[in-house]
Amino acid sequence: MSDEGSAGGTILVVGGGISGITTAVEAAETGYNVVLVEKNPSLGGRVAQLSKYFPKLCPPYCGLEINLKRIKTNPNITCYTLAELESVSGGPGAYDVKIKVNPRYVNDNCTACGKCAEAVSTEIPNEFNFGMDTTKAAYLPHELAFPFRYVLSPKIIGTEDAQKAAAACKYNAIDLDMQPETIELKVGSIVYATGWEPFDATKIENLDVAGKENVINNMQMERLASSNGPTGGRIQRPSDGKEVESIAFVQCAGSRDENYLPYCSAICCLASMKQATYIREQNPDSKVYIFYIDIRAPGKYELFYQRLQEDENVSFIKGKVAQINEDADKGLEVVAEDIQTGNKVRQKVDMVVLATGMVPATAGLPQVETDESGFAIPKPGIYSTGVAKKPMEVAASVQDATGAALKAIQTARD
Repeated sequence: MSDEGSAGGTILVVGGGISGITTAVEAAETGYNVVLVEKNPSLGGRVAQLSKYFPKLCPPYCGLEINLKRIKTNPNITCYTLAELESVSGGPGAYDVKIKVNPRYVNDNCTACGKCAEAVSTEIPNEFNFGMDTTKAAYLPHELAFPFRYVLSPKIIGTEDAQKAAAACKYNAIDLDMQPETIELKVGSIVYATGWEPFDATKIENLDVAGKENVINNMQMERLASSNGPTGGRIQRPSDGKEVESIAFVQCAGSRDENYLPYCSAICCLASMKQATYIREQNPDSKVYIFYIDIRAPGKYELFYQRLQEDENVSFIKGKVAQINEDADKGLEVVAEDIQTGNKVRQKVDMVVLATGMVPATAGLPQVETDESGFAIPKPGIYSTGVAKKPMEVAASVQDATGAALKAIQTARD
């Protein structure tokens, strides 16, 4: 167990996605010490998993890379990955916190040469790709991971594969004796930027999507379209690798529904329209069907919506989807009522993308009050930002995180 720091001028940021990163760099660049805690082996959160931002359709590394460089070059920021906040006591200006850091089994000597991965044979589900493919049990989280170091899965510790990984490393970077470590800190304020999880669509009874391989959620679609995704950026049916020629996007999959998520998740309409451009650019003959309750594209995003409407191969169908049926060849039929015509629609497609809602990842956080939907309610000394606070897209998350940094600074300073 180790002790670090004093409360004065130290801010704890929990969550290393775009909101947490922004909070950390904004606070640190004003001279405050920041401790950034991330549960995954690298920073970046959901943004790192995206193929492109909307509406400019540029890759997310454009923004992430700059911010990660700001972290790397700022001595005021200390990062702990594979870490979780265990406890918080005290009050504003003087919190005592405990952080559990789980073993990576790879130390700072790692050069990311990849020899450890070549040496092992065990494969595990690739969590970065939502389990749509596998990766070696010695792996680099993704090509622009920060820190840029490999990880050994706990599943091979104590096995022959672990020994092979250690023997293959000529830099003595593999440490199979690593143990969990508890870090005790004193901080002046805390910012929760813990992000979100995609809603579990298997809970939507009428859609009955469990076991239907060609029904995926919106984040899985991002990975399919990404050049570092499971298919190298080719949008293919998970069941057989067939190029997708027709696709349906089902809006509000679980959202705006008192049985599941009563709120609008703010990003789903724009995300689906963005993903429609992925398939249209990749396959000019493809057909896209977007089933919606109503389209929410405020302000500058209205032009993005209009651009999709002008594409004759993109159809917007106003109607809530009632069923998704599967045939013997894994093809899909989307059943809905077109409210504008009054007709029942039975549209056959190769693949369906569910615009699942954003579920805040706030469960179990110390000293956090949440509203009925699970979003964290800020209070003096403990603040929330990004989707931990409310549904919002990337640009809004960055703006909100800057505000959270200012609030955290004021408490840490008082």
